[in-house]
Amino acid sequence: MSDSTHGRALVIGEALVDAVRRPDGSREELPGGSPANVALGLARLGRRVDLLTWLGPDARGDLVRAHLESAGVTVLRGDRSPATTPVATAHLDAAGVATYEFDLEWDLPSTWDEADDDALVVHTGSIATVLTPGAPRVAELLESRRAVSTLTYDPNLRPALMGDPADVLPVVERLVRAADVVKVSDEDLAWLLPGVAPAEIAETWSRSGPALVVVTHGGEGAFATTSAGARLTVTAPRVTVADTVGAGDSFMGGLIDGLWTAGLLGADRRGALHDVSSATVEQVLARCARIAAITVSRPGANPPSTQELDPTTEVTA
Repeated sequence: MSDSTHGRALVIGEALVDAVRRPDGSREELPGGSPANVALGLARLGRRVDLLTWLGPDARGDLVRAHLESAGVTVLRGDRSPATTPVATAHLDAAGVATYEFDLEWDLPSTWDEADDDALVVHTGSIATVLTPGAPRVAELLESRRAVSTLTYDPNLRPALMGDPADVLPVVERLVRAADVVKVSDEDLAWLLPGVAPAEIAETWSRSGPALVVVTHGGEGAFATTSAGARLTVTAPRVTVADTVGAGDSFMGGLIDGLWTAGLLGADRRGALHDVSSATVEQVLARCARIAAITVSRPGANPPSTQELDPTTEVTA
């Protein structure tokens, strides 16, 4: 059985600089990138986590590395890198909701300095799984880790960068079939499969391979379907929203962390994950919703630490 208190996570995907543009005209550059945010969230929850990414040898790359490493993330060093660190410009509206423009390339190094022990879980998602030339290499790497690791996936789609949803859908569905756990937002599903109910998509995906498919609905909470046919719902705590940057990523980190605590990570626990009880899923989702609520209550991708999740911490407005 996998150890619920030890082990390692490997996160594969983009780390970048979010150039935030607010409605009042103010600007700020902050470390970001969906997979990097997941790694950050896991580290703040006390997990040992490595990030395999594609950062340039420049001031922005140094900013991102320092941010992640200060939280305990190990940013793996590879044999090659881009000339400059990727940038995503986040335009915030009056409600704090972000839309993005991107200036980036995505690839992976050929070799990197990863630890020798097998990762309990390998997570990926977003730009890293769609943008070439790196995306096919990510898919190959996931397949190579399936024998020893739980695979988790969050599409976290970026329409401004990814083009036609008809071209993206086959990529997403291949990764869904390969994954053990999938987290996706209702906004992603509306772009990917317009007019199809999220519950219908989740149920279809849960029959295609994953043990668990979770759909988030922002401030309305989330629901999950399991490969055993269960359907569970959780409401989100009410908070005053600063912005939504990183909310889904912090939810994803909480999902991995919750399954880790339940002893459900590692390839040897795949059967147990498919047999997971409704009570366990509900407990994990409720904690994920709390994590996301804390994140949206303050600016930027700033997920909470384990200490902030103490039951005495007030998050409801």
